[in-house]
Amino acid sequence: MPHNLATAPILVLNGPNLNLLGKRQPEIYGRDTLADIEALCAETAAAHGATVDFRQSNHEGELVDWIHEAREHHVGIVINPAAYSHTSVAILDALNTFEGPVVEVHISNIHQREEFRHHSYVSARADGVIAGCGVQGYAFGVERVAALAAPGAAQA
Repeated sequence: MPHNLATAPILVLNGPNLNLLGKRQPEIYGRDTLADIEALCAETAAAHGATVDFRQSNHEGELVDWIHEAREHHVGIVINPAAYSHTSVAILDALNTFEGPVVEVHISNIHQREEFRHHSYVSARADGVIAGCGVQGYAFGVERVAALAAPGAAQA
């Protein structure tokens, strides 16, 4: 697995319905679009000498395939699994095969929402969890992955 921010991108994965950001429930998720978030992630990564590979899928298997691909091609993963946070053991299992840093991001504070959203399978693998910071949480996630992937980085 590549461990060099200069040569391997950070994979930013987005789960189901996030393609509708800016249009879907703006009172919860805000008005920023997925393209706005992609630009934010790219700018944040560039400040750390890194790049991002930004993807979204409504299909669990495709997210699993991309996580498998990341084992060989990416330095770390920022993931907003969306509804799959609460249901997908498959995504957790895939993330457990990835050796680099993983940060889980949620735009809303999932702990202030419906009870079923309070548990995330992905959190069991994540090196950090960011929730309730709006789209800025993605920038925090990219910064944390960059910090953990930096040469000689401490895990704490």
